[in-house]
Amino acid sequence: MNDAAERVAASAGGVAASGKPPQHRLAVAWLLLPVALFVAAVAWLVAADPLRSLNIGAPPVENLTFERTILDAEGVHLLVRAGGSEPMTLAQVQIDDAYWTFTQRPGGAIPRGATAWIDVPFPWVLGEAHLVKIVTRTGATFAHEIRVAVPTPRPTAGQLQLQALIGIFVGIVPVAIGLLFFPALRGVGARGMQFLLALTVGLLAFLLVDTFEEALEIAGEAAPLFQGPVLVFMVALASFLILFAVGRRGGRPTGIALAVFLALGIGLHNLGEGLAIGAAFASGAAGLGTFLVLGFTLHNITEGIGIAAPMLRLRPPLIAFAGLTLLAGGPAVIGMWAGSLAAAPQWAALALAIGAGAILQVVVEIGDYLRREGAGPSGVLLSFPALSGFAVGVALMYATAVLVKI
Repeated sequence: MNDAAERVAASAGGVAASGKPPQHRLAVAWLLLPVALFVAAVAWLVAADPLRSLNIGAPPVENLTFERTILDAEGVHLLVRAGGSEPMTLAQVQIDDAYWTFTQRPGGAIPRGATAWIDVPFPWVLGEAHLVKIVTRTGATFAHEIRVAVPTPRPTAGQLQLQALIGIFVGIVPVAIGLLFFPALRGVGARGMQFLLALTVGLLAFLLVDTFEEALEIAGEAAPLFQGPVLVFMVALASFLILFAVGRRGGRPTGIALAVFLALGIGLHNLGEGLAIGAAFASGAAGLGTFLVLGFTLHNITEGIGIAAPMLRLRPPLIAFAGLTLLAGGPAVIGMWAGSLAAAPQWAALALAIGAGAILQVVVEIGDYLRREGAGPSGVLLSFPALSGFAVGVALMYATAVLVKI
């Protein structure tokens, strides 16, 4: 009888316990409650439309961004992105104050955030400037200037080879030349090492500011819905935090590991730089002449010297130098291809922002390495070799940047 009573009591206890929902079910319920309330509020707002009484017949807010321009034998082709409060309908196209027939792909109203191609059979003139105006159904006008009319490069094997050659001279060759200074730099003493590491920080500090400037400038050309400046800063911060966490996972990076992160940061910067150069080259906004290519080469040699600095106390194998060269300079080739064929402003700004975060991570790591080299918290950082190295690094980058600014 006692055993039977115990079984009955246990069964009753189990029923009572099962009558209460488990803790995780309560957590799910509390999670779903605000979501359900939000969905209900949105449904009521859409169904009741309480803002209808505030509508006094004003036209919708409209915005149109020109993302890409292609010129060929058939005329002018424009990739536009709508950013208005309602779908936009394009009514007319003007080029040089004359109206032209056009076709739209896809047709109809363009939803917010969507893109469409506008094809105009306009006989553009090589080397001249043309002003395009698109008029919407509401009468709003959006203008786009073709500064220099040149045929848009087609993705042919010859064109890709030419762009790869330019990318090699702009990215890979200067980094390789800079790394060739490695044997000559190995004989420096402790103060010389401090100078070179601080020189690297100066190079990267200039590169960081320059990258942010380029990213913000390009982001300003993107559609407002991408929130260009916010995108740049948030992506750069995320890039810095991710790379910092990865770099510190096995302790503070030094030697070849630090050089790899340095090459990665420079490579990401060169990717964004290649996107910008390729897009400008394709649109005719900049003539990429021999002088400009040589200027980029000289400007980027200093980056190779900076990559070599963290490894001066080691004897890395030749394969390490080849890998660092490709990691730092190779993305310039990819950027040239993408920029001249299919890049949009938001993607170039995104690549530059990632590069800025990577460069900031290396600046922090090298600064921390310099600090640990001294006796006090800032003994080496404020020493004459470090301060003079930083100043020389910034001055070198500034002086060589004069050759590539157009």
